[in-house]
Amino acid sequence: MSIKSRQRSSIEDVIKRILEAKLSSYNPETKHMPFHYRLLGQDRMALYSFIQSLNTAFGKSIFEPVAEALASQHFESVQKQYEIGNRISESAQSEIQNIINGLSTGKASDKSAEIERIRVVCNKGKMNKIRTVKVDLYICGDNEIHLFDLKTVKPNVSNFKDFKRTLLEWVAIFLGREPDARINTYIAIPYNPYHPRPYERWTMKGMLDLASELKVAEEFWNFLGNGEIYPDLLDCFERVGIELKPKIDARFAQFK
Repeated sequence: MSIKSRQRSSIEDVIKRILEAKLSSYNPETKHMPFHYRLLGQDRMALYSFIQSLNTAFGKSIFEPVAEALASQHFESVQKQYEIGNRISESAQSEIQNIINGLSTGKASDKSAEIERIRVVCNKGKMNKIRTVKVDLYICGDNEIHLFDLKTVKPNVSNFKDFKRTLLEWVAIFLGREPDARINTYIAIPYNPYHPRPYERWTMKGMLDLASELKVAEEFWNFLGNGEIYPDLLDCFERVGIELKPKIDARFAQFK
């Protein structure tokens, strides 16, 4: 299955708009690097600096808008940077800690069971007000909720416990509003840096339910596009890169 022509055009417009805006507003942070400039050229250093800044902002600036544009063609409701709420029950917080404690001692994660444990206590006890929580990508379709936390391609192993807590807290906050909701929460990693080798999922094993809480590369994008669309999506990026190459070259020629 490929991305339909109209949808492909919409996705490419999103990529193009973002890249053109970044090009026009780009200004190198470091103005004077005499050794680097003489060795490599100021234009190459400016391009390198631009790529670095783009990498830093790729998730929010590019992946999130593209994911929203792609998923909006297949689901009832899609929103990036979705405000899930700011209230969570004290009992749910306690249950989440119990789940984390169990996983820390070697108990295998079972996301379905964890969600039901939280559902039982989602409105019990005091409702604590917390800082408003935002989800990178919210999707609703067929009366089922999907919440995604987009991460860098090589997340720090030491943060997995925090990732798990975040996913469980999203469940608790949402169920606090809609106790009967069918809900899923995921870590999404937009591409596999180890390709063609499989993603090193073992690093997350033990804290995440890998089958239910992690979507990497093709799994993530194919889910959003409701089919095998990952190669087509990469082609969208390539076409935009080819189209904008003259503009990119002209912009960085200014630094010679």
